[in-house]
Amino acid sequence: MRAPRVAIIGAGPAGIYAADILTKEHESATVDIFDRLPAPYGLVRYGVAPDHPRIKEIVKALRRVLSGDRIRFIGNVDYGTDVDLERLQQHYDAVIFSTGASSDRPLEIPGIDLPGSYGAADFVSWYDGHPDAPRDWPLTAKSVAVIGAGNVALDVARMLAKPADEQLTTEIPDNVYQGLALNEATDVHVFARRGPAQLKFTPMEFRELSHSPSVDVIVEPEGFEIDEAGQAAINASKSTKLVVNTLLKYLDTEPTGAPHRIHIHLCQAPVEVLGEDAVTGLRTERTEFVGDGNVRGTGETIDWDVQAVYRAVGYYSSPLQNLPFDDARGVVPNEAGRVLDQSGEPIAATYVTGWIKRGPVGLIGHTKSDASETIRCLLEDLPSLVAPAVDDEDALLRHLLDSGVDVTLWDDWERLDAQEIALGAGAGRERVKIVSREDMIAAGRAHAEQVAS
Repeated sequence: MRAPRVAIIGAGPAGIYAADILTKEHESATVDIFDRLPAPYGLVRYGVAPDHPRIKEIVKALRRVLSGDRIRFIGNVDYGTDVDLERLQQHYDAVIFSTGASSDRPLEIPGIDLPGSYGAADFVSWYDGHPDAPRDWPLTAKSVAVIGAGNVALDVARMLAKPADEQLTTEIPDNVYQGLALNEATDVHVFARRGPAQLKFTPMEFRELSHSPSVDVIVEPEGFEIDEAGQAAINASKSTKLVVNTLLKYLDTEPTGAPHRIHIHLCQAPVEVLGEDAVTGLRTERTEFVGDGNVRGTGETIDWDVQAVYRAVGYYSSPLQNLPFDDARGVVPNEAGRVLDQSGEPIAATYVTGWIKRGPVGLIGHTKSDASETIRCLLEDLPSLVAPAVDDEDALLRHLLDSGVDVTLWDDWERLDAQEIALGAGAGRERVKIVSREDMIAAGRAHAEQVAS
């Protein structure tokens, strides 16, 4: 068999796992992993809250993969602008898309587009120092609503409630620290549509919500209901049981009088964001269980006095040029990772993995099984795939450079990584993240010149 060359679009965990599995399963396969950002790691770098360094331990494993001899990182290349599917197919036996999901799933309620209403993904990008995010964020609201019952909602609530100085042990960029230092929020209200057994928090993240001495976590007793389906879910899942136990501890704990409070509201569904020129409140409807773990509205509404609303109801993938897209599910149609055309037939040599394949559900580790399935299909298809027209493995890279694309390679990332760590060491921190795309590229190269001199 010939040595296949494979392109992977997206250098987050899904793409890196796919590259790792492919090069282990096929002893001569080589992989180029492209990303539109100058740095690898996707949502591990730009989607995990900075005060959760344990989760970022996964970077060590991803780094080992990317430093492999048969895997090449090619950053700052935007699929659809700098390169398209047709050109990729001229240079590679197969193309795998692992572009993930970085936008906010819409929430169709009146007033959701008012000034002061934000998507959680946009806020996460800001506090994680994403180069495409704004440098400033308005944090003038004293009372804030967060809509959602997953870990992103917890991250947003925690970042809004914790004092900025408590983030100075993390990698937050200076502009984020300055923004958080101006934050006026004292009360953050988290609204879940269903009850305790249906929360999607992970136990550790939920317990950590109260670790700041400046924050009280208050669980409102209204809506704390567990139906038969909920009890069955608790009995069947250790994780669900731990979350409910943590809820009960919060429920039984008297507030300490801390200057910031996170309120957990259960069985409250958002129905309208209130205001005319800006957010002045959130209207929710009390829900009740129907017997199978789902809920329905009761018609009883409550208006909450908040000046900002953050929706954390899920991520949503972006359509990709020259690929079909399922708008309802936010995925590229596929069967076991093989991309399907409009008639349901596989598109030759074109695959997906990760959230663009199955939707934004599950934790980072779940992408491994996705990648395994996709790579298994690719290897099954390999004997029937047409060899690429271009034999030179460096031809596409030369084309990008000749076209003026400011490509970053693995060595560039390692220099940038070292520069961020050096900035952190000067401040007594693990690293300080560099934010703008231009500064990311320039800092890495400037550091290389300093080392050389």
